[in-house]
Amino acid sequence: MTVNAQVGTPSVLRQYYALTKPRVIQLIVFCALIGMVLAVPGAPSGAQVGLAAWACLGIYLVAAAAAAFNCIVEKGIDAKMRRTAWRPTARGELGDTQTLLFSALLCGLGSAILYVWVNPLTMWLTFATFVGYAVVYTVILKPLTPQNIVIGGASGAMPPVLGWAAMTGDVGPEALILFLIIFLWTPPHFWALALYRVEDYRKSGLPMLPVTHGSDFTRLQILLYTFVLFAACLLPFVYGFSSWLYLAAAVVLGVGFCGYAWALLRNYSDALARSTFKFSLIHLSALFAALLLDHYLL
Repeated sequence: MTVNAQVGTPSVLRQYYALTKPRVIQLIVFCALIGMVLAVPGAPSGAQVGLAAWACLGIYLVAAAAAAFNCIVEKGIDAKMRRTAWRPTARGELGDTQTLLFSALLCGLGSAILYVWVNPLTMWLTFATFVGYAVVYTVILKPLTPQNIVIGGASGAMPPVLGWAAMTGDVGPEALILFLIIFLWTPPHFWALALYRVEDYRKSGLPMLPVTHGSDFTRLQILLYTFVLFAACLLPFVYGFSSWLYLAAAVVLGVGFCGYAWALLRNYSDALARSTFKFSLIHLSALFAALLLDHYLL
């Protein structure tokens, strides 16, 4: 009995950890951290570093709670898709009650940390993001409309706003510009994935754009969104909270993303759609990394 417990415990822990969608949560916390850093002129004080650490922990926990709740709602869909069939809820390794309690625990703990050690505004904004993603997007929008990614993208674009609110106690125009960048980045990012996973989405019954409107229309939408995104990525420089270093990175990355979208429109292949999806991840990460470097070096 003791040996079995020792063998089983790490496996169960890994299953709960998988529910939190670690790679997605890491990107969320990274984007929130960008908002925190940009909200503080110059080098942060020790107290500000501590505040940012508490904020990152609280945001991480609430975002992980939303991911776990999503796994409950979409377990049937996840089981039909190769990309998600491995999830513990889809495989029946963790039940609804276990997952719901885990999600509630993470959400409660994260919200308490944000309320007590950060500020109430950040807690309420983070909780609203939880509701927006876990309920409005996952339960209502995703199964009903091919515009699910566009509308639901508002929840995914919130992390920089949360980070800004954590450090300043309010939401400034700079935070809203960062929100706009992620909001416009989300549709071409996910539609590129949906193009080469279209059969999975068709089997799942989800009305993703390639399923409802076809590949040609989706690829045109990706191109148009990358053009608008390119313009939005110039706003930090135009507004004056970044300099030439960020501008250079934004132009190079924007041209690269538009180039992938143009090639995808002209000559489609699953390999190119996959490459476009991967580049979109590089685009957002490198763009925000450039903002960080610009903030401290210039």
